[in-house]
Amino acid sequence: MKKLALAMMATSLLSGCANQAVREIGRAPSMSPIGSGLQYAQTPQMALYPKQPDNRMAGYSIWSDAQANLFRDLRAINVGDVLTVKIRLNDEAAFDNKTNRSRVNKSGMNFGISGQTQDASIDTKGDLNYGSSTSTKGDGKTERSERLSLMVAAVVTGVLENGNLLISGSQEVRVNHELRILNVAGIVRPQDVDSNNRISYEKIAEARISYGGRGRLTEVQQPPWGQQVVDLFSPI
Repeated sequence: MKKLALAMMATSLLSGCANQAVREIGRAPSMSPIGSGLQYAQTPQMALYPKQPDNRMAGYSIWSDAQANLFRDLRAINVGDVLTVKIRLNDEAAFDNKTNRSRVNKSGMNFGISGQTQDASIDTKGDLNYGSSTSTKGDGKTERSERLSLMVAAVVTGVLENGNLLISGSQEVRVNHELRILNVAGIVRPQDVDSNNRISYEKIAEARISYGGRGRLTEVQQPPWGQQVVDLFSPI
């Protein structure tokens, strides 16, 4: 019953995706409204960050906390400010694993029975041997290469108690009935933002970077939703 419910749920979800594709037949994929890709929610774990000391601006002072020092331009520090994220992904990984395991067990037992009666003598001997053998071999190899180079603007969606910034950005580009979507989110330190109001992706903590899309090319590359359901619940 549980498997049937899961199958029906998966089918309904995939059917929704199929309905969206049906609605966009002959038309370019629709873009989402501005601001819908931003993430303003803070997780309970973020509330555990230590609080930043309250540094108030002194009276009649020209100093502002928006500047880390006197020789830098203003940078994003408040909710709603915009900064630029530089993404330069050039990752390569290769894994080659081999496993060879074997085990052989052999056991034997000898027994005999002998006796004497009034009419005859009994003399019986026997051997019992048994054994088992198992063997396992495995060979796995994985190669991965990822390259992504672009820049995207992100919005400060929150400020943690210790002064770190929550950022979230989304970019949609539609070319020839194919919609490419880029999302980036994470936590940054204000002092890591350079004088040009930019920050590199490797300085983003809890970084969440996704790049994908939907459209005619994506539909061709993916198997039909019915086949996905069969592959998910098929026992063989």
